[in-house]
Amino acid sequence: MTRFAYFCGHEQWQPEVLVEHAVLAEQAGFDFLVVSEHFHPWVDDTSASGYAFSTIGAMAQATERVEISTGVTTPLFRYHPAVVAQAAATLDRLSGGRFHLGVGTGENLNEGPLGLPFPKYAERAARMGEALQIMRRLLDGEKLDFAGDYYKTDHAKLYSPPVGRVPIWLAAGGPKSAALAARLADGIITSVKQPEVTVERVTGPAGAAAADAGRRPLPVMASRWSIRAENQDEAWEALSAWRGLRAPGRLEAVDPAVLRKRADSMDRDEILSMYSLVSEATDYVEVYRPLITELNADVVTIQTTTLDQPGTIKMLGDEVLPALRALSDS
Repeated sequence: MTRFAYFCGHEQWQPEVLVEHAVLAEQAGFDFLVVSEHFHPWVDDTSASGYAFSTIGAMAQATERVEISTGVTTPLFRYHPAVVAQAAATLDRLSGGRFHLGVGTGENLNEGPLGLPFPKYAERAARMGEALQIMRRLLDGEKLDFAGDYYKTDHAKLYSPPVGRVPIWLAAGGPKSAALAARLADGIITSVKQPEVTVERVTGPAGAAAADAGRRPLPVMASRWSIRAENQDEAWEALSAWRGLRAPGRLEAVDPAVLRKRADSMDRDEILSMYSLVSEATDYVEVYRPLITELNADVVTIQTTTLDQPGTIKMLGDEVLPALRALSDS
């Protein structure tokens, strides 16, 4: 049975507002909160950038049932993977065992501003392989001596351990990360534009790699972007904090002002065409239906922006989630 997540974007909303959204999402019937973790946002003019681990701690106290995942943090440069494991364990305790750790290889917006390196994907993936081992072993209670090519620990141990087993989900957009997740993670997080491409590049390779490693296929948390608006002008205003996300060079950029300028030099309709535009509940159902019927995702994340976020959360709970759950059950 598919579960449903609501995306809480630190790049758009201040942390205190996201806590309010988290409460509304739980009341609306969502099963999960997926919370982004960034140092810099995608643009510099209509954005925010709160510290996600603090926000999640507040969400854990403000909610009772909903599970919470980072979506995603990078345990490679700003944070030693052991520190991320410590944060995950603390958040698991504060939430009463509701925390999931979502990780990924990141963007330079989060590392470059701090004077840290952001090497090519091959090194980032190698670092992630070590990080996944360190985090898993610490979260499982081990006193860890680890000597890798990138990270070391010396009798490291979590003395405030998690309540239970914290699942680690790895973000994957291609076959290499998918295979790494299949070997070392507990689940895959993936952003879906075309379900058939996701099957070809992510879930298919992950299944093959899991079989080769003697593991079961991993659960998949699939997200899709949507903009709720009545027309193009309203959609562009709703997308304001995210318009740099589709600008060229987003992985390498350091300054959100650069991404803003690049985005604003592009054709507005070209950027909007990269998102699903919705208005009514039936539109949402059609946008997210393929993640259930074609991708068979275990968790579907509704990643949406609008000029009325509280009203949209309520509408999602009243009209969209029941329809999507019916699809999942059929």
